[in-house]
Amino acid sequence: MDKTLKQDDIDALFGAAQATTPDLPLADTNVAPYNFAASGQISTDQLRAISILNDLFARNLTHNLTAWLRARFQVNLVSAEQIQFNDFLLRIPEITYVASVRLEPLGAVSVLQLDLALAPPIIDLLLGGEGKDGPLRELTDIEESILASVVETICRELTLAWQPVGLSFIFERRQMQTQVARIVPVTEKTLCLSFEVRVPHSSGLLNLAFPAVVANTILRRLTSDWGKRRRHAAETRARVAVAARRIRLGASLQLPRVGVPASLLEDLEPGAILKFDLPANTLPEWRVGGQPLSRAQAIRHGAHRAARMDRPLEESAP
Repeated sequence: MDKTLKQDDIDALFGAAQATTPDLPLADTNVAPYNFAASGQISTDQLRAISILNDLFARNLTHNLTAWLRARFQVNLVSAEQIQFNDFLLRIPEITYVASVRLEPLGAVSVLQLDLALAPPIIDLLLGGEGKDGPLRELTDIEESILASVVETICRELTLAWQPVGLSFIFERRQMQTQVARIVPVTEKTLCLSFEVRVPHSSGLLNLAFPAVVANTILRRLTSDWGKRRRHAAETRARVAVAARRIRLGASLQLPRVGVPASLLEDLEPGAILKFDLPANTLPEWRVGGQPLSRAQAIRHGAHRAARMDRPLEESAP
């Protein structure tokens, strides 16, 4: 018996199969194009957690360096972004201070860059001067040693601020610009943090670049810790709600704020009457914690003073 199918038999089989196969409805799904270039970008939760940690670092560094230098010193977080290390290198000025910072226990190395415009006033303050600005030039050996002590202070404050992710920042040494490109591959994506530093007579940027292995680790830890902090057990929330209901807030019943001429206050005597620029039917405001909430009438409730709520403030406008 010949089991070879001819082309007509094959077409007949396919036709029969298609005729008996029911038409399945298409799934109602929203299809959106995926941008592979955006893969690995910092999420909103991660950016929020990074901002919190680095705002803490900026405040602590501001207070400590202000006390150390005995002059006003301001540090503010400017940006946190993921860029290629080559783009970070292109932002580095020709004359600048670049140092390698080891991150333990990961054993990785990050890059710290400080504008040299900040060096003259900082060094002048540490030597007992007034923090005067100076020309942009390379540092002498003594000046470099002094500035290294400032970088070590920055690393200590970074370690304190980044305790939630378990990282320690250890200052290694200053790097020449020709050596910086060897620390991290130029095509590797890095987490770049930028801070604005202001001293009495100058300002500049402090930049930090973390390699991908460090960035992924700390971002994963930050997201995990941030999510844990936002979720609380139902029993905990219930206890907090009960405790919050026992909080006592200062409240007062008072007339709206008015202006009184100083001449009337100067001639004020017992029994005198001050005329306020308010209609006679104006109701007092009921304020809680200094915030006006509603209009109210002063009444007596048994042996106590009381206030009867009349209407919310937004409804009391004429």
